[in-house]
Amino acid sequence: MDTDAPAAGRPRAFDEGTVLDRAAEVFWQHGYEGASLSALTSAMGINRPSLYAAFGSKEELFKRAFTRYHDRQVTTARAALDQPTAHASIEAFLRSSADGLTADNHPPGCLSIQGGLACAPENARIAEALAAGRAATEAALQERLSRAAAEGDLPDGIDPRALARFVMALSEGHAVHAAAGASRADLHASVDVAMRAMPIPPQPELRT
Repeated sequence: MDTDAPAAGRPRAFDEGTVLDRAAEVFWQHGYEGASLSALTSAMGINRPSLYAAFGSKEELFKRAFTRYHDRQVTTARAALDQPTAHASIEAFLRSSADGLTADNHPPGCLSIQGGLACAPENARIAEALAAGRAATEAALQERLSRAAAEGDLPDGIDPRALARFVMALSEGHAVHAAAGASRADLHASVDVAMRAMPIPPQPELRT
């Protein structure tokens, strides 16, 4: 019998959101497969029996930590996309992303990129969960750009889906560079170039 396991009905002695955030940082730094249980429990401040009692498995812990992380990312992305024009929405999305990728309160880069792009076959569900998260963000972009097309805010011939994929590819590339040490200024300089090359010209400011 495992004497370290919490007694039935005993309240948890930790805040779940806090330990999930700490677990996310370990997965962020080491990837799913590189994150050991010892590193996870040390960062989370709990023992292995408590981890298994609360989350069931390392895989479930990862999924719940990633869901918490991704929900915040989607909220931030949707706020950035809530701009009056497609051009402004794309720029806000890319600049917000650049800021997030280089924030000093978590590892550089992006958990959805660094968490497990390449996994052993037995961990394929991890890569699938990360891909689903990135697809959800891309879908939010496509939804905004499709609305822009319907409003006449995209030039004729611009495919909202292809443009959303392009913007996501740039953001994901920034995540790789941020993890490798690119600064916030580096990423914003790249956004400057992207916005000059964007096939959607900014609309002139209205004069009153």
